[in-house]
Amino acid sequence: MSEPMTNALRLAEAAIFAAPQPLTTRQLGQLLPGDVEPEAVLAALGALYAPRGVNLVEVGGGWQFRTAPDIAPYLRKVVEVPRRLPRVAMETLAIIAYHQPVTRPEIEEIRGAALSQVTLDLLLENGLVTPKGRRETPGRPTLWGTTPAFLAQFGLNDLRELPKREELLIDPTGPVRATPPAPEAETRAEEGLFTAGDEAEAP
Repeated sequence: MSEPMTNALRLAEAAIFAAPQPLTTRQLGQLLPGDVEPEAVLAALGALYAPRGVNLVEVGGGWQFRTAPDIAPYLRKVVEVPRRLPRVAMETLAIIAYHQPVTRPEIEEIRGAALSQVTLDLLLENGLVTPKGRRETPGRPTLWGTTPAFLAQFGLNDLRELPKREELLIDPTGPVRATPPAPEAETRAEEGLFTAGDEAEAP
């Protein structure tokens, strides 16, 4: 391997490791010398890490190091796994993911129950949802959608990778009431998003 490529691999490795969010190919390209293609560097780095305990994966529109799937079960013996979001928060998050942009009244109609501000605040605090403007109807209610952090948290590169509605529902024409896929965060020691208590919410 040439010296320029070796140096580019080291730089890419350090940048992806240090980035708080998945590092995009464009961001990496801005760090590398002009004669080095970021795609080639990412491919080489991915191959280098493929047999290791940490793999380079594409999530949330960027690149991030994550625990190898076959190693994850062993880590649960020594790493304290953050608790999941409460059921009602996961259900709300799934509705937002599949129906976005969606208003709070629409979420409540789909759930068939009121949505507490505590649940919405929990999703906001964890960076999983964000306002997406306002619907041009009386009262101009806020529209809600998911964030890049949601994609990264659930190991998705974009929303098209969400399970199909027909895979989640007996009646594909009905509302989504399933939760998103199990988050990969539970296999990562550094993730601390799902730390809320399991509070109940009355329908």
